Amino acid sequence: MITVFGEGRGFRVVWLLEEMGLPYRLRGVDLLAGVENDPEFLAINPAGFIPALRDGDVTMVESVAIMEYLLARYGPTALAPGARDAAFPAYQQFLHLGEAGLAASIYFVSGARNIAPESERDNWSARQAMDVFTTRLTLVTRALERGPYLAGDAFTAADISVGYALEMARKNVGVVFGDVERAYMTRLRERGGFQRALETCQATKGWWG
Repeated sequence: MITVFGEGRGFRVVWLLEEMGLPYRLRGVDLLAGVENDPEFLAINPAGFIPALRDGDVTMVESVAIMEYLLARYGPTALAPGARDAAFPAYQQFLHLGEAGLAASIYFVSGARNIAPESERDNWSARQAMDVFTTRLTLVTRALERGPYLAGDAFTAADISVGYALEMARKNVGVVFGDVERAYMTRLRERGGFQRALETCQATKGWWG
């Protein structure tokens, strides 16, 4: 049985598993309570961050890496276009942009605005991270002006990667998106896989509202 440890970016993994129709279980990780009090989780990921995955003898961390593992291990699937597919370059770019350019940047903005002392909530690094998010978002907007999904006409795992980052930006930082992005986010939310993942990830459902 595949076990996903933790929500947060673990929502990406759960959503992918739902889209692929693979059996799994979600094992919660309470970061607020302190992972030092969770030896089972620390045995999986001694670095103490989420998500993590256990699949038989395989353990992995990093949400996009986990997604790539699942797509390769349990594919082939239309969620991951093949290397010779015309959609592959865009798919590969946005699969990674969803974390490297979007979610990672907004994570630091969120920490500064919601957790840092008042005097540090608009510091240089937070503004730089927000600039990175904003410039990378233009790539998403341009792609969506050409088609309904980031790799063209078909939904792929790249949309899971980026879709999570956009929801994170909306809720954690209050980013206001344009019509193109809002329509895209609505399309993603209407998917059965997204809805099932949200029902599984109750903490995420409560936070996103």
